[in-house]
Amino acid sequence: MKTFRVAPFMLLLWCSCATADDSPPAAPAPDDQALHLKLQPALIPFMPSESENLPLFFEADQLQGHQEQETEAEGAVRVWRRGQSFYADWLRYDMPENEINAHGNVRIEQGGDLLNGSKLRFNLGTQRGQMDEPVYAVVVKGTHGHGAADKLLLEGEGMYRLVNGNYTTCRADDPVWVIRADEFAIDKPRQIGTAHNALIVFKGVPIFYSPYLSFSLDKERKSGFLAPTMGSSGNSGIEFSLPYYWNIAPNYDATLTPTEMSKRGTQLSTDFRYLEPTYHGEFQYAILPDDRVDDGQNRYDLFLKHNQTWNGWSGALDIEKVSDNTYFTDLSNQVSLTSQTVLPRQGSVSRAGTWGDDGSWGFSALFQHWQTLQPDPLQPVGIPYSRSPQLGFTATQQDFHLLDFNLDSNFTDFTHPTLVNGYRSVAYPSLSLPLQSSYAYITPKIGVNYTHYDLDASTTQLATDQSRTVPIFSTASGLIFERAMSISGQSMTQTLEPEVFYVYIPERNQNGLPNFDSGVQDLSFATLFTENQFSGYDRINDANQVTTGITSRFLEQDGDERLRIGLAQRYYFSTQEVTLPGTPARTSDASDLLAVVSGTIAQHWTSDFGWQYTTNVAQTQRLSLDTRYEPNPGEVFNFGYRYVSATESAQLGLVNLDGDTGVEKQVNVSAQWPITTHWSLLGRWNYSLQDHSLLEGLAGFEYNNGCCWALQFVAHSLVTTSTTRADAVFIQLELTGVSQFGSNPLETLRRNIGGYTQQESSNVADDSFTTH
Repeated sequence: MKTFRVAPFMLLLWCSCATADDSPPAAPAPDDQALHLKLQPALIPFMPSESENLPLFFEADQLQGHQEQETEAEGAVRVWRRGQSFYADWLRYDMPENEINAHGNVRIEQGGDLLNGSKLRFNLGTQRGQMDEPVYAVVVKGTHGHGAADKLLLEGEGMYRLVNGNYTTCRADDPVWVIRADEFAIDKPRQIGTAHNALIVFKGVPIFYSPYLSFSLDKERKSGFLAPTMGSSGNSGIEFSLPYYWNIAPNYDATLTPTEMSKRGTQLSTDFRYLEPTYHGEFQYAILPDDRVDDGQNRYDLFLKHNQTWNGWSGALDIEKVSDNTYFTDLSNQVSLTSQTVLPRQGSVSRAGTWGDDGSWGFSALFQHWQTLQPDPLQPVGIPYSRSPQLGFTATQQDFHLLDFNLDSNFTDFTHPTLVNGYRSVAYPSLSLPLQSSYAYITPKIGVNYTHYDLDASTTQLATDQSRTVPIFSTASGLIFERAMSISGQSMTQTLEPEVFYVYIPERNQNGLPNFDSGVQDLSFATLFTENQFSGYDRINDANQVTTGITSRFLEQDGDERLRIGLAQRYYFSTQEVTLPGTPARTSDASDLLAVVSGTIAQHWTSDFGWQYTTNVAQTQRLSLDTRYEPNPGEVFNFGYRYVSATESAQLGLVNLDGDTGVEKQVNVSAQWPITTHWSLLGRWNYSLQDHSLLEGLAGFEYNNGCCWALQFVAHSLVTTSTTRADAVFIQLELTGVSQFGSNPLETLRRNIGGYTQQESSNVADDSFTTH
């Protein structure tokens, strides 16, 4: 075996520099300053640039040639330089042309790629050449693709063109799918693959043909047609979509999607996204002309969301509009859309700043209108007030002579097509004195809420000019106890945190005031410890009451909360005088008792339990239980139960499938569970025990071979109104590193199965040649 190096001049130059000093040699350096050498276990992957003149090393059984002209090698030939290695039975290097010719078991290793063939012609300077009968493997950001062809054209660094070839990301010994094409182009710098006259073959069966196919080599975005999707729903029939993705710029893109629905016709949708340093947003528009199911009606959906900052200001637009009341229930099977009944059309601006050393202020302006949909005649939706505009100003100042100052104020113009219209101004300044130590705190607070109304006389018989002034006093206090403990051998800290919250608000007659935005707040731990039981500003309750609560937390050594247990109840010392129109006054001297348990109850088990109990009549008003078992990602089981009494349902405005208020009992079970290494079952069962009806159901499976392909099948059913239901079937085939075919059930699975984890393929290649 002979080793030969072309470009000896560089070696001689280095040697002459090293021996230029004629002085006696220095004493050997100590060991800690000696030059230590070690083997390089892998080929340095950096490819040489065209301007670099790197030395070329030869190793072969036989070497011959002329210096500065040509070198010919035969027998176990290996030629290498930084970032590239060439192997062959015979190889010739012509130095003037900087070109390699080789035949017999030819192999190139460069940039993580392996190229094998019978014959090679390659220019080291331009990185261009040709290989016959190639078998190749390329790596793009960890995704390993490979295949074979009649001919391989090398067209620059990381750029290949294949004639009559194929491509797959499956293992070479088990190519479940391949793309066959007359011509392939693999562009690694741009992570793009293209194919002409492409045929996708899955398990030996052709499943898709395209005269031109473009795909991303590493799942990065690029312009071109995306894989078509196909699905089925009871409302629209068989659906077929062919999206086109336009990568306009790194910060701009758009997706155009025509969808053919067998029952309804052709829908065209557009999704445009943009991102700049000071603004970003998204615009969507979909139109379905001449809906065959809906008597030829033109149906559309518009969505715009925009956020922007400038010169200390921030602004936002949120606009949604649909053509008709049943657009979502007819054309969607996602509960996040079918449940939408009030669509915003609003814009806002805001600004904030500092006030002194410890203070801050904020200003906001909001214009807000709504489109109210009525998809279900048995469950009419109330039309909310519009705000044209709402101006708000807040200010805080901490440690102002030991006191904290807070101001909350706003002005709103309320408009409604059928109810009273008018202006409302609110100012609520307050002072508090926070006193606290490491184990206790008490914060007395006093404030005054002033509200003024200027009503439109043509819309009401109430007095048009009214004011209300209400003083508010409250005191929040609590203690914090801690103790060290151990659970199953794990050291923990348990806390015991009693709280007392007292509120006094004198009664003010508010029966003559309009109600623009007030309602009874849902009872919870948060609302029990607030001053006003009403939301909004149109009603401020009279109060002489105290809320007591106790919380115990179990903390791990790093401070993470493992488990929380809490109890709370409010006690009233006077009868209720201030109520909402049509709502009776409270008759009990205490609120319902609330109990919560939340956190990790055992290894791999988490639970959230809530209980609302009326003590004076010994009745449960609400009970909820959500438990999850998740030993590993992709292995999850959820169980939930929900109960709401008839009394609570009426107060919350809940209705059953018949449109009536009543007891609500629901069971919710969902799971993602592997039954083998590659197969997992999927399911959800949300059932109303009161109505004896399935509210939402899902069943399916997913298969992931762990290498190069995955398949998902999901059947989904959802109640959209009291009389209608949306049924859909999702089937998606994913070819790793290329594309996805079919309708994507991912959003439906994530919403229906808490803790759902999408399985990823393990097709990852090493970027270095560890055997070099």
